[in-house]
Amino acid sequence: MNMILFMISLSLALSIILTALNFWLAQMAPDSEKLSPYECGFDPLGSARLPFSIRFFLVAILFLLFDLEIALLLPLPWATQLSHEPTTLMWASTLILLLTLGLIYEWAQGGLEWAE
Repeated sequence: MNMILFMISLSLALSIILTALNFWLAQMAPDSEKLSPYECGFDPLGSARLPFSIRFFLVAILFLLFDLEIALLLPLPWATQLSHEPTTLMWASTLILLLTLGLIYEWAQGGLEWAE
């Protein structure tokens, strides 16, 4: 029961921190493209056969990678019932740390930037 209470409080604290960071770091000045009815960034009057940027595919692959890695954490609530709870928490924390470091590395390398 103690591990479940810890996981719930950790999830709640992380959610509150990420929500506060979102409000603090978000850009609140929308430009003309954000206010237009076409939010995809393409000119609605131009050709429909424009090639996609390679950045689009890179971000899509990164999303799939992180999404699949997070799926590894889904059995975590059931794994807290095992006899070695600290080991389970250590491996889950290690996985989250590796994902966070990978995201920071991609962000620092400019892999998540649309404009060059």
